[in-house]
Amino acid sequence: MAEKPKNTYDESKIKTLSSLEHIRLRTGMYIGRIGNGSHQDDGCYVMLKEVVDNTIDEFIMGHGKEVQITMAPGGRITVRDFGRGIPLGKIVDCVSKINTGAKYNDDVFQFSVGLNGVGTKAVNALSKYFLARSHRDGQFAEAEFKQGKLKRENSGATREPNGTLIEFEADPEIFKDSEFKLEFIERRLRHYSYLNNGLRLVLKTPESPEPKVFLSRHGLMDLVMEDLTADGSEPIYPPLHYASKTLEFCFTHSNSRYGETFYSFVNGQYTSDGGTHLSAFREGLLKAVNEYCNGKYEGDDVREAMVGAVAIRLKDPLFESQTKNKLGNTEIRTELVNSVRQELLQFFQRNKAIAEKIMEKVKDTQQLRKELQEVKKLARERAKAITYRIPQLKDCKQHLDLKKDKGRGSMVFICEGQSAAGSITSCRDVNTQAVFVLKGKPLNVWDLKRDVMYKNDEMYNLMQALNVEDNTEGLRYEKVILATDADVDGMHIRNLMITYFYRFFEQLVHDGHVYILETPLFRVRNKEKTIYCYSEDERDGAIQELGGKPEITRFKGLGEISPKEFAQFIGKDMRLSKIEYSVRAEAAGILTFYMGKNTPERKDYIMDRLIVPVED
Repeated sequence: MAEKPKNTYDESKIKTLSSLEHIRLRTGMYIGRIGNGSHQDDGCYVMLKEVVDNTIDEFIMGHGKEVQITMAPGGRITVRDFGRGIPLGKIVDCVSKINTGAKYNDDVFQFSVGLNGVGTKAVNALSKYFLARSHRDGQFAEAEFKQGKLKRENSGATREPNGTLIEFEADPEIFKDSEFKLEFIERRLRHYSYLNNGLRLVLKTPESPEPKVFLSRHGLMDLVMEDLTADGSEPIYPPLHYASKTLEFCFTHSNSRYGETFYSFVNGQYTSDGGTHLSAFREGLLKAVNEYCNGKYEGDDVREAMVGAVAIRLKDPLFESQTKNKLGNTEIRTELVNSVRQELLQFFQRNKAIAEKIMEKVKDTQQLRKELQEVKKLARERAKAITYRIPQLKDCKQHLDLKKDKGRGSMVFICEGQSAAGSITSCRDVNTQAVFVLKGKPLNVWDLKRDVMYKNDEMYNLMQALNVEDNTEGLRYEKVILATDADVDGMHIRNLMITYFYRFFEQLVHDGHVYILETPLFRVRNKEKTIYCYSEDERDGAIQELGGKPEITRFKGLGEISPKEFAQFIGKDMRLSKIEYSVRAEAAGILTFYMGKNTPERKDYIMDRLIVPVED
């Protein structure tokens, strides 16, 4: 009897996974990215969020005004609330069985984020240690798990106040290099406090002898003011703040911002990609402004330099994924638009001085936009007079078309100087790889306005090459790759370009289109083998592997790498590092310090940390 081919597709290839197995095998479906803890959306923070979300739901329903979060050495975290406590007879089911919980019952939880019955179960399945303990009316029940599998149960009498305690430690089999960063946890807890006035969140860490308390009295106004102070901005008028049981919003205009910054939340969940609630708020805001002043302003006129936040509470929120980044409920739009419009019109009537400042700001923005249109027209005519082609661009044949889902894999390398560009150009794939050549160090645009892109040829040409003048929908390349030398000048150029994209084309970074090309620093070889190394550790390992005295070359610039060698670094084994997006409140402070007009302060910082080698 002949053997079956190994790749035969028959009944034996069909598998049915348990919910536990599926969570561990397809972790990303439940918590998004795994990461290593270096980004605020990495899995370890999502696990903490899923546990804390349940305590927030208790607070929303009027049970428990304090939540205690304790971080222990080694990454173990304990979350204790003082709500009603999980029903003692259902504690195992509630933390281990998918689609089990009280949040399907509107009588118990009216406004909940965790409607899918998945969050805490996913945390359990992805933890090497997980303990759930519930205290109710003098009795307790607890269950301990490992990788989602029940290890022991216990119950009895207790003097502890009512509530639930969850303790977990992420499984290193899944989260190999994850490590919590305190700043991300604190920021998340601040957001919880802003959205839940009167909720006291207590954070205990090994690093601090005293616990840190997060408590907000002014809700979203505190969040807006935090964002403004992050980069030293001042509000033009006191933030306008409205709050009801199901809707809260707050906003003001800044005196030194470009673009708009909005935070949006649903049932306490930060929706980083917005959704129906945010678009409805924007529409209601625009209608209120136009109706009050009998104007015909556009949305960009009203929202330019605006910092704001909107939060809603909804019985049945529909999110686009388990990680809940975007709200999809379309049925709420009309009512929400009208609510925002009505409340703002009433505010304008009661606060005419503030209303006049808003209208004045909107009018000034409209005028600046018209002036910018004239600058754009002159820039286009100047470019057209020179050539119909972009002189610094060596284009490729295939381009990204998001609407038709074409051009995936297309990319443009942004290089410094002709020598580096020459190496890439001579070995690139002309179908999918384009090259844009910078003539020198680009302009530092952090403190400049948008019109600089039309006055600076290089900035203008790059914008046109990417086709992102008005929005990012027409982006011509899936990946925008910064290919600079691995020296001080190269790093400076890289930072200037990151500043350019974040300042004027923040959406490109947000959507994950901007990358850094990692190129080897060393070549280690002997007569039999060549190894390219991207760090000193890799170099030392290569020397040890080859033995003897291999030839070691240190590449100072991309131009030193021959086209034949370079081909492998932009081929199938290309190493890319994605520029991670951070919200303006976090990124603005860093960019202002390193790229802003604070030269003396920056110089002192460098001099204080300068390491001078001591000669023997």
